[in-house]
Amino acid sequence: MTRSGSRNWHEIESPDELARAVQQAGAGGSMAGWQLQDVDASAQEDALLALDPAGALVLGGTMSADLEQHLRDGGALVFPDVPGVPFDPWRPHLYTPEELYAGLDDGGYPGTLDARVYGWSRRSHRGRLADQLAMAIHDASVDDALEERLRGHHVVGLMGGHAVSRTDEVYGAAARLAHRLAAGGLTVATGGGPGAMEAGNLGARLGDSPPEVLDAALAEVAAVPSYSPDIGSWARTGLAAVTGHDDRPDSGRSVGIPTWHYGHEPPNVFATSTAKYFRNAIREDVLLEKCRDGIVYLPGAAGTVQEVFQAACTNYYADADDVAPMVFVGEHHWTQVLPVWPLLRALADGRPMARSVVLVDDPADAASVLLG
Repeated sequence: MTRSGSRNWHEIESPDELARAVQQAGAGGSMAGWQLQDVDASAQEDALLALDPAGALVLGGTMSADLEQHLRDGGALVFPDVPGVPFDPWRPHLYTPEELYAGLDDGGYPGTLDARVYGWSRRSHRGRLADQLAMAIHDASVDDALEERLRGHHVVGLMGGHAVSRTDEVYGAAARLAHRLAAGGLTVATGGGPGAMEAGNLGARLGDSPPEVLDAALAEVAAVPSYSPDIGSWARTGLAAVTGHDDRPDSGRSVGIPTWHYGHEPPNVFATSTAKYFRNAIREDVLLEKCRDGIVYLPGAAGTVQEVFQAACTNYYADADDVAPMVFVGEHHWTQVLPVWPLLRALADGRPMARSVVLVDDPADAASVLLG
């Protein structure tokens, strides 16, 4: 793909894309403007040695020492892989549930990529600049992949508590709300964790299926209500409910944006794509920034309240055309349990955001607001 900027960058993110670029360049051609991101260049080495590398950008990947030297000597900017970390800092794509939970059947959750990266992040990075840089590169790569993934999508957020059980009526309500939003053509983004977030990703993932298919999936996952005490059983039950069923196609409109900062809360397996970050502050900002078509706030606690006022601050200073709807579900919760609503209405008074802040009691009404 090509991006505008100080130069037109041609992003190359797979061996097949590299092969096509080499063929188009021809013998003795130029690599100027090429951006290779985490590409195995082994199969194209002879052809690449015959090209002029000036103006190319190479981010990680696999290549021989001879090819790397040729690129550097010829004027390419080459960033090598980062050794000694259990993740790929230069990754060009978002995570999938299967990738994060690889190894689940062999050693349980502790053996998965997700658990190993979390363990590393708690042990290794303090005081080590190389580890800090690796995490920063990783999060920047996830930023880029998420931007590409959501380009052209109308994205709404669904926020809510992580502690909601799969057997709780709130869980079912959240799943049905997300299902209706996805069926209406919207892409649903959540914090990517368990509870209400998981319910949202489940409903959105099955957005191309009729409601009774979602009901069947909800009944199946209820057999393991929570990720505690056994994350492995929780994840396996979820995967079994959505994979291998011809009548349960993945809509592609379910995105999770979690963080290893809350690594004790595992990522759910229902997000088609997962943008997992190390830095929670970056993750929170990105999650809210992407939900420009509105956010639904289900009953939650401190994390959800943080997201409420972070989004409210953006809306407070936004131009009228840039205000994103904020729809709160649960009058008692938001006026009595955590009385966010009175403060938010006072903050919005007289501002363009006032007409975009809505309180409803029925999740179906939240869908109606966002589908308009």
